[in-house]
Amino acid sequence: MSPTRPAIGFDIGGTNLRAAVVDGSGRVLARARRATPGTEAALEDAIVDVVGELDAAAAVGGVGLAVAGFLDAGCRTVRFAPHLPWRDAAVADRLEARLGRPVTLEHDANSAAWGEYRFGAARGAGTWALFALGTGIGGALMHEGRLFRGAFGTAPEFGHLTVVDGGRRCPCGKRGCLERYCSGTALATTAAELAAAGGWAGPLAEEAAGGGLTGTAVMAAAAAGDPLGRAAVADFAGWLGRGLALVADVLDPELIVIGGGVAADHAMFLDRAREVYAREITGAGHRPLARVAPAVLDGDAGMIGVADLAAARVAA
Repeated sequence: MSPTRPAIGFDIGGTNLRAAVVDGSGRVLARARRATPGTEAALEDAIVDVVGELDAAAAVGGVGLAVAGFLDAGCRTVRFAPHLPWRDAAVADRLEARLGRPVTLEHDANSAAWGEYRFGAARGAGTWALFALGTGIGGALMHEGRLFRGAFGTAPEFGHLTVVDGGRRCPCGKRGCLERYCSGTALATTAAELAAAGGWAGPLAEEAAGGGLTGTAVMAAAAAGDPLGRAAVADFAGWLGRGLALVADVLDPELIVIGGGVAADHAMFLDRAREVYAREITGAGHRPLARVAPAVLDGDAGMIGVADLAAARVAA
């Protein structure tokens, strides 16, 4: 089978599943979207339905699924996905039986990293890491063209490094995780806490009084010059810089790519994060620093990456 035959890549989130037909150069040829069903059977039915729809648009080979959750070391079983119904589910085997073609599973951050490595900001990089900033923090690490998953398939969990002892409660069960201070969710939490302390004027402070802030609203307010929004984004940038320094201390990468939905607004925070990173890293001023760059594939990175992995498996 030709290695250039298109493949389908899915990005399966808790609210929506998105899919795309991707060719051998990383171009998206067709797209589909569904609401994410709440049961295993309905979710797998939806995936099969979307494959049928996209297969009619462009004859494809393999299918890849980017999943926000823990996979087994062989990337065949979804052990746990907090926002999806799969629990110790043999997803790849079940879908292969129904679709009659190879199905590749990969963690969503690894999928995005592979997309950026093949077609985006990390082309040619040797040792590098991805920070995917969204609702939480997704992380990925690559060395010499290979994804690093750890002994049991769960590495690296950058977002769950403890940065504040006894700090904000995290859905993972711990307190003080980095993603509680540096994510879209964290932006809203920080703005609400600052607003509750008082002393702020402006539209965002008024909105905070009514509750229901979102990270998107905070970032938009900051871009418009709102003082509370700008303070929350500055706090976010500081935590990102500290997180980058922690990762660089352990891994010493040449490049760190900032991806995920929040990265679309990187002009608002990335320079500040770089400054904090350069100051906080061990041996500051006496060692090379990793280049810190925004992702270029945006929200398509996971679909493109996992489709490319699926195409490579078919071609092997």
